Amino acid sequence: MFVITADQVDSRHRLDIASTAVSELNERWRPRLVLPVDRTAGDEIQLMPVDGATMLEIVLHLTRTDAWSVGCAIGAVATPLPENTREATGPAFIDARDAVDAAKKRDTRFALRGPGAELEPLIDLVLLLRGRRSPEGWELYDRLVDGMTQTDAAAALGITPQAASKRTRAASIRAELAATVTLASLLDRVDDAETTATTMEAAS
Repeated sequence: MFVITADQVDSRHRLDIASTAVSELNERWRPRLVLPVDRTAGDEIQLMPVDGATMLEIVLHLTRTDAWSVGCAIGAVATPLPENTREATGPAFIDARDAVDAAKKRDTRFALRGPGAELEPLIDLVLLLRGRRSPEGWELYDRLVDGMTQTDAAAALGITPQAASKRTRAASIRAELAATVTLASLLDRVDDAETTATTMEAAS
């Protein structure tokens, strides 16, 4: 299973946004979460995405600003599952805890621990690319990921299709979207392999 632990950056000197984040994430992603997002200790939140694509989407969402350090893990979770994410346990939760501690010391504010940790540098590349995106690039990105065509997005932004094409290239939007599809597939493969290994170990 996938586990994300996120900790608010510099919470002593910032407004508490953990409760707002819990509500926002549950509203937007609840059908794609194993259990509802929970606030755990202090300003920390925890969640269990159902697949690699969801995990990656949430990582990209949380790291878009400098508000969160995000740790992720793939692995076994103790069953039967409790009603609340904060009560869940297992190796994936331990790894996610290690990951968020590591993320606090990294430029991307992200870390991946446990099985699949070798994918961390590839996700870092996507995060670094996003970190260089201009506000104008984000305007176009948001419309494209919401399902607009590039032509419609250009009209909505009041720019020509040619200008939108140049902005798309400058913001590396197509490269990011292609990379995240592949990364999501790789994350799912790691999860499938881990699930198979855990099942075989339990049966032996």
